[in-house]
Amino acid sequence: MKLKSILPKNSGRSGGKVTVRHQGGRSKRFLREIDFKRNKKDIWGKIEAIEYDPNRNVRIALTVYEDGERRYVLAPEGLKEGQKIIASDAAPIEPGNCLPLSKIPFGTQIHNLEITPGKGGQMVKSAGSLAILQGKEEKYMLVKLPSGEIRRFCPECMATIGQLGNVDIKNRKLGKAGRKRWMGIRPTVRGVAMHPKAHPHGGGEGRSHTGLKFPKTPWGRKAVGKTRNKAKYSNKMIVSGRRKGKHSK
Repeated sequence: MKLKSILPKNSGRSGGKVTVRHQGGRSKRFLREIDFKRNKKDIWGKIEAIEYDPNRNVRIALTVYEDGERRYVLAPEGLKEGQKIIASDAAPIEPGNCLPLSKIPFGTQIHNLEITPGKGGQMVKSAGSLAILQGKEEKYMLVKLPSGEIRRFCPECMATIGQLGNVDIKNRKLGKAGRKRWMGIRPTVRGVAMHPKAHPHGGGEGRSHTGLKFPKTPWGRKAVGKTRNKAKYSNKMIVSGRRKGKHSK
C-alpha cells in the first residue's frame, strides 16, 4: 500500500467552472492512505509513530507489521508508540485491535465500524467519537452510534476497539479568518447582501427582507423543506432514531 500521494487541488471546480461554492486556496498537502479495512489478519503490528494528518481531525498511527509492510490506522485514545496491535477474531480487547462484532463483549467502546462486511470502516471515524456495542437482536448486533441512534449490524462487520483520540478538538478555536483560508474554505456571503442579479434574496433599500414567501438558492430553487428520501433502503436497520435537537419538530 502506497502511504502518501499528492492531493490535487480542485478548488470546487470542474473544467474551470465552479461546481461547489466557497472552496479554494488551501495549503498543499499529502493524502495519507488510511487502512480502514484492517485486512491484515492475524499479523501483529507495532506502532512506529503517532502523526498529524491535515486531511482529518484525528491523529493517525504509522504501523509496521511483522512482514515489513507499513500502514496508517486511526489512533484511538491511549494508543502509544511501541504498542502492538492486531486484527483477528481472537484479538485481545485492547485499544487499536480490530475484531468482528460477534467477538466483542457488550458495552465495549468501538470505532471505525463497517456497514457492509469486508468493505472497510465507514462510521465513527472522527476525533473523539465512539460507538457502544449494546447487545444482540435475532441475527444482528445492536450498536449505539454517536448520534444516539441504535442500529442493527451484521455480526461479521469489523470494528476497532476504543474511543478515537484528540477528544479536545471540540474546544479548538481557529483564531483568525486566515486559518479558514489555509483549510480551503472561502468566505460565504449572505444572499440579502448581494445584488438582485446575483441572488434572489438581493436588492432592496437598506436592511431589507428577502421579499419572498420562502428562501431560495442562488439558482431560484426552494431552500427549505425535506430534501432527503424518507424511504431509504437502510431504514429497516434502525431500531431507535437519533437524538432530537432543540429546533427539530
